[in-house]
Amino acid sequence: MPFPDLPPSLAEALVARGYQTPTPVQAAVLEESARGRDLIVSAQTGSGKTVAFGLAMAPELLDDGGSPGRPDVPRALVIAPTRELALQVSRELIWLYGKAGARIATCVGGMDASKERRALSHGAHIVVGTPGRLRDHLERGALELSGLRVAVLDEADEMLDMGFREDLEEILDATPSERRTLLFSATMPKPIVALAKRYQRDALRISTVGEDRGHGDIEYQALAVAPSDVEHAVVNLLRLHEAETAMLFCATRENVRHLHATLVERGFAAVALSGEHSQNERNAALQALRDRRARVCVATDVAARGIDLPSLSLVIHVELPRDAETLQHRSGRTGRAGKKGTAVLVVPFQRRRRVEMMLRGARIPARWIDPPTPEAIRLQDRERLVAALLEPVEIDEEDRAIAARLIAERSPEDIAAALVRAHRAALPEPEELLGHSAPAERRDERGYRGGFEDTVWFRIDIGRRHNADPRWILPLLCRRGHITKAEVGAIRIAPSETQFDVPRAVADRFIASWKRTADKGDDESGIALALVQGGPMKHEPRKSYKPKPFAHGRKPQRKGRA
Repeated sequence: MPFPDLPPSLAEALVARGYQTPTPVQAAVLEESARGRDLIVSAQTGSGKTVAFGLAMAPELLDDGGSPGRPDVPRALVIAPTRELALQVSRELIWLYGKAGARIATCVGGMDASKERRALSHGAHIVVGTPGRLRDHLERGALELSGLRVAVLDEADEMLDMGFREDLEEILDATPSERRTLLFSATMPKPIVALAKRYQRDALRISTVGEDRGHGDIEYQALAVAPSDVEHAVVNLLRLHEAETAMLFCATRENVRHLHATLVERGFAAVALSGEHSQNERNAALQALRDRRARVCVATDVAARGIDLPSLSLVIHVELPRDAETLQHRSGRTGRAGKKGTAVLVVPFQRRRRVEMMLRGARIPARWIDPPTPEAIRLQDRERLVAALLEPVEIDEEDRAIAARLIAERSPEDIAAALVRAHRAALPEPEELLGHSAPAERRDERGYRGGFEDTVWFRIDIGRRHNADPRWILPLLCRRGHITKAEVGAIRIAPSETQFDVPRAVADRFIASWKRTADKGDDESGIALALVQGGPMKHEPRKSYKPKPFAHGRKPQRKGRA
């Protein structure tokens, strides 16, 4: 038996669900040393932790015969940060404890509270809910916790981040002191440690971060683009991967709304999830993803909590996560249950260093790639199209009759070409990225663009100290000066300034456009432009600073020290 020492009803449920062996976190909570104890478990999203705490609380729910008994007062309480996660947990526990006959009640915000109160009054062995709704039922007297034997806090760090500390404390204070408390959290910040000290006794610490199969199956990629190219890069990533389901993360609901509208306009089957959507709208969006009517979901961090889509294979961080923990939470939507997943960070040029530091600190091995080009996407399209058209299909008599008529009137080549055209017409067009490299023949020995014969040289007050990069500078000049990238010559970056030339014929128009786009209130419009007098600066190698020898061979002493 892959899961030893389990009640027969739970073992049968796991086998029926296709479980062969436990994940690291599931094996850890079933160890003899963990039985009957409070637990603090650090496990990533997608590691199988819902089944883990479902198995861990079995001794408190089932008797020696594997029966939960009468559903009088709740014996187990599971608290989750969002309604979507709570609903997902409820679904998992329903199939896990279904054969045992356990009754489960779900209490989440956005649902009919009167129906939830009726379900509680009829009795439940397990109650799953969000902090705010559980507290409301508790204060109204609908939720009775005097007989509770085990409490589970799922994604406890996220609940504290969302401001649920008071709700959690009121709920836990209403439970018996002898209960078991299982605390699951991907990270262990100080507030979580304080919560554990207050409500747990001699808790066993379990950490499977870095061991879970779910995150071992995620390939992290990053690509640096000009800020104006972020949306175009997202379009090209979606077209390059053509994932069965993809999730795109934005920082605000306004940005979710904008990106969703942009993708729909370009022909993608996309849905949106953010705090402004009702529960019915969320359910409709998720159902569209599950039945393949939609393939792209644009969401905020909080709105995506608890979403479990087995077909999700691509996560794109359209706006950068605030920290490594958020990056892992987002990326953990994919790469589950042994399936491969890809997480891609779209990084504006000027923020590359910050992202590299975050990845290095989190020990995430990300591969930096070039933004997908239309040519690479069309090459992938051809291979996918040939594979799709050569797949065996079931053909009925009507199909054969239509095929025979087509062959009688057109050549096989014309029919095949028409079929290819029909398939290609349904695909959104890839985008040209403004920040892509210029042709090789216009590059100098340092990789910068070559100049023109009759030009005017300018300088702007940003340089290497400001993380200036030719791939960022070029689209900046085009936006501010209303010129094309073909009208920008050489770009030479110094520590505190950047010099470049444009054809003399467009210089006056460039200066006028730069003035019109100045002082708009953002960093980019505050960049100052000036003419270069006396010709451009020469290319010089960067200085290398070596420590100078101390005078007389002695190291100077600090003041105040003998």
